[in-house]
Parts: sequence; structure tokens; C-alpha cells
Amino acid sequence: MVIVTTIRRDVLTLPAAELGPDNPLPPLRPLDELHRVEDRDGLPREMARQIGYEPLRSLLPVPVRDGYERVREPRAVDTLVIENDRLRATVLPGLGGRIASLLHKPIGRELLYRNPVFQPADFALNGAWFSGGIEWNIGATGHTTLACSPLHAARVPAPDGGEMLRLWEWERLRDLPFQVDLWLPEGSDFLYVGVRVRNPHEKPVPTYWWSNIAVPEERRVLAPADEAYHFGYERRLRRVPVPSYEELRQHPYAADYFYDLPDGRRRWIAALDADGHGLVQTSTDVLRGRKLFIWGTGRGGRRWQEWLTEPGTGGYCEIQAGLARTQLEHVRLEPESEVAWLEAYGPLSSTPESGEAEARLEAVLPRADVDAAYAAWKPYADTDPGETLATGSGWGALEVLRADSKLPGTPFDESTLGEEQEPWLHLLRVGALPEPRRVRPPGAALVAPHWRDMLETAPATPLTEYHLGIAQWHAGDRAQAVRSWERALELAPSVWPLLRCLAVADREIGDHERAADRYVEAFDDLCRERRDAGERWTAATAALGREAIEALLAVRRTREARSVWERLHPATRERGRFRFVEAQLLCAEGRRDEARAVFEEGFEVADLREGAEAVGRLWERISDEPLPARYDFRMR
Repeated sequence: MVIVTTIRRDVLTLPAAELGPDNPLPPLRPLDELHRVEDRDGLPREMARQIGYEPLRSLLPVPVRDGYERVREPRAVDTLVIENDRLRATVLPGLGGRIASLLHKPIGRELLYRNPVFQPADFALNGAWFSGGIEWNIGATGHTTLACSPLHAARVPAPDGGEMLRLWEWERLRDLPFQVDLWLPEGSDFLYVGVRVRNPHEKPVPTYWWSNIAVPEERRVLAPADEAYHFGYERRLRRVPVPSYEELRQHPYAADYFYDLPDGRRRWIAALDADGHGLVQTSTDVLRGRKLFIWGTGRGGRRWQEWLTEPGTGGYCEIQAGLARTQLEHVRLEPESEVAWLEAYGPLSSTPESGEAEARLEAVLPRADVDAAYAAWKPYADTDPGETLATGSGWGALEVLRADSKLPGTPFDESTLGEEQEPWLHLLRVGALPEPRRVRPPGAALVAPHWRDMLETAPATPLTEYHLGIAQWHAGDRAQAVRSWERALELAPSVWPLLRCLAVADREIGDHERAADRYVEAFDDLCRERRDAGERWTAATAALGREAIEALLAVRRTREARSVWERLHPATRERGRFRFVEAQLLCAEGRRDEARAVFEEGFEVADLREGAEAVGRLWERISDEPLPARYDFRMR
């Protein structure tokens, strides 16, 4: 048999913003997360239990990614293309393994919403995220921290004798390795996706997965359900009839609809255009949930659509598939076990009725064929990859070395270890963190119990105490974390990282005056210590300055807040986020007209958080007029 499926490297050039540097301050407080349910009464018992099961309380050890802006220039993005004579899938290995495009070749039809730009926005759990295509969400409720990070990629033998494209990485929030295998059988109209998440630890781990598929907004979404759980960003989940296409087109605000698929029914979801053509996604039964997300017709939703892409290029909605009935749940993955399933993506033509669509799906891709494809793929999940096509992070290699383990199918080679892992590799092998050779912002943190144990037995240097405090904070031992940071202050050559951690701790217990004092001292120390205007020092100054101004304004110490502002780098003060900070500062100083002038001159807060309402609240303090449309991002 002649295999015609190919995998090749390519380059996609498009208007793109730079990601910029990560925030160097450890995220002791999580970013605001909209997806929370405050009242679980009346929900099915299993759903209520899984909503309450180990929700994410910290981003550690993952850094916040907030260094991007909104200046887009033509940039080349590396891609991997897998295609046969029917489909062409374009994958972005450096950006979370996102499938940016799925083209049905016989008629030249794009099956996904293909974003014409790369524009990060503050939607991921740790910040930077972008819209469009198919993304693989692992970790915890929300968009994955790997949305804008590289994955490992390689060629792997496929069940039909051809080749698969394997993507894999180590997910750091839950410490879980995962893989995504993409292959196109000869003559197939469907892209097969085999997914496996493994728990190599001796304890159960909360697990989360949602495959998120962006499709053009003017699509009729169909799924095999009559009822759904509606989440409207008001922290409430309620069961409703599945809304009609006409009702969805008139909905004013952003909303999630989690379809309540009956037990035993085939798992699928489709998005079809006015002529009945579009995309269908189906899977083996392990991938239980299906969801529709809409932005709504209101000004806020329309503004977000423009924000994430280009005005005039058409909006999108999302159809999704996950391990639980809703995205608000986490499922238990037992010790030393795994969960695996198979998905299929391809074209579908049908009338706009769920029953007819399911019958058409059964005709072009029988449910039994999906189960058979899964059974054929599973023995290949452990196959060692061949040619390396892209390289991810070194964190998986560090964890494999620590545990002296092997993970068949997903090798985390020592050659991937880099500068970020060097101090921790030294701790692993020598039993001590190396003293830094020069003064600079502290590096990446690790917080898992095994690393915390090593820090506790290592020599108590200031750097070790700093990292131990972070690990203790993550574990919920806040008092011990504070003691570790205070001990380190006595001998540390650089005190601003420790003072900043202590200031966060003060804010958490409501001691805002002492927090402000410590932020002032920390920022003074950083300004004395910073060696140059390089990327790392500039990022540290911006991050600490922003937190310090916020803490000082909270206790009405405007003069000191102004002093911090004036010592930020000039280029930092021109960024949209800091133009907004300037307007807040002017308002706090009683200079409302000057604050309004900042709005009138215009600014764009590149890392405006999904659902954030701070811009609108500040406008209400300085003006009686309606909020200008360019600043209206309301989702409720």
C-alpha cells in the first residue's frame, strides 16, 4: 500500500505581536478567574463534587506572561503541516501545538476560524493566549498556561504504516506529562487525534482537559442534547433547554452552554453554515463533555472580538470537548495511571437538525470506526519518536531525572535542560542551590512537595530561603513562608524580592499599610540594585512598580505612588497598561480632568484580563458620560 500522508516543516507569516519577557515576580496570588461557581445547590452530586475537587488556587510554579503589547508586524511563525489528499492541518508547535488551520482540500474549505493575526491577550491562566484554531487545554479550569509555549514534536509511526505527528510536554500546574498524536489515514476526510495524560506520581491528581475549537461565528451548533448547563459569568450554573440558533443570535452577553449529553449517546458536536456545511468533532466516550461559547451581541462582546483579531475580519464562537460535563470540574486521575481517548475532526454536511446531523456523521464516520481507530492507535502511544521536529521546555527532563523514571513514547531528554533548570539540577545533584554569580532578578521557582523537601534540607542560604518560602506559600503554610523570607532578609545581598513576597503576605492578611511600607522599601532597593535597562531588569521594575503603585493607592499614599511612577523606565510609562495606571494615579490625586485627558488621548491595556471591569469603573469616577465603546469590555 502506498502511504500518501506527509509531515513537513513550513513557515506562516502574519501580523504578529511579540510575546515579550515573562513577569519575573513569582505569582503568589492567582490572576482573576471568572469561571467559578459559588452556589452548587441543585447540581447533580457528581458535578458538584468535581466542581469542589481541587480547584486551582495558585499559578506556581508557572510565571505570568504579560510582556506583550499590541504592535503587530509581519513575523514568521514556524509550523508543521500534516496532510493527505483530503485534509491539510497546520500546527504551531511553538504556540501550544495549536492547529491554526484545517483545510478540506477537495473544495478548498477552511473548517476552522483561522485568525489572520497573532495577538496575545490576557485569557490564559497565566496571561498570554490567542484566539483561533484548535487548542489543547490541560491543567485547570481556563485556558492552559502552555497556550503560547513550545511543545516537543516528532515523527512517530502511525497505525496504518504511515507517520503521525506527536506533540508532548510536561504540564507544570498539576505535574503531568501528556501527548497529542495527529494522523491522517490515506484517503481520510478526518484528522485523528490520540490524546494521553499520565499520572506518574504515587498520589491521585486532579485532571482537566478541554479541546477548544474556534469556528466562524455565523454557524449553527448542533450536539445530541436537549438541555444544557448555562454559565453566564455571574458565578452561577443552571440547567436550561438548549437555546435555538435564533435565541443565541440575540443573546447580549458572553455565555457558556455545557450540553447535557445522555449516557450512552455518541459524543459529537458540529458547527454548520447556512448551507449546512461545516466541521464536526467526535470522540470515544471518555471525552464526555461538549460546550458552546458565544461572545454575545452586546458592545463588550463585539469589542473583545475586535481585540483578539482584526476589525472587519468576522467573529468566532467556540465548540469544545472535555473530560467532564462542564469546564468547572476536575476529575481524579489515580496514582500511576493514565487517561486516553481519540478525537476526530472533519467536514460534515447536513440539515440543521441534530438527529439528521448524527445520521450523516454515522454515514461518513461510523461510531465503531472511531472506537476501532482508538484501539489501533493505543499500542502506538508508547512508540519512541523518530525525527525531532520541535523542542519544548526542559522541565520534563528535570522531573524525569529527579524520579529516575521513563515515560515510553514521550522522552524528556537531558539535552533539553536549559538555563532555567540549571539551579534545580544543581540542587538535585549536589543538595544545594548555587549562589548566583551576579546580582539579577531571581529565577524560576519550583514548588512540588519533592522540591520543597530538598529545599528544607539544603543549606539555608538567602536564595534557598526565598525559594523555600515560595514552596511553603504554595503548600498553604503561609506563616512558615513568612518566617523563611524574614530569615533570608538578614543576610540577603538583594532584599527587594523578599520584601515583595512579604508585602503580598501582608495584603493577604489585610495589613495594607505594612504592605505599602514594604513595597516602598522593595522598590527603592530594586532601583539601587538594577544594573542596566536590559529586558530582565526592565520587566522586574515594571512588575514591581505596578504592584507598588496599586498597594500605595489602596491606602491613599499618592505622593509615594507618584515617586514610584516617576522612577519607571520612560518606555514602560508609555505602555498602555501604565497609561491606565497613570490615569488611576491622576484620579487619586484629585486631577480628574487630567485623568480624563489620558482616556481621550487613547490607550490600550494589552493585558486587560478577561472580564476585567477596572477601566469602566475608573471612567465612572471621572465622567458622567457613557463609557466610550473602545473601552467597553463588559461580559455581563
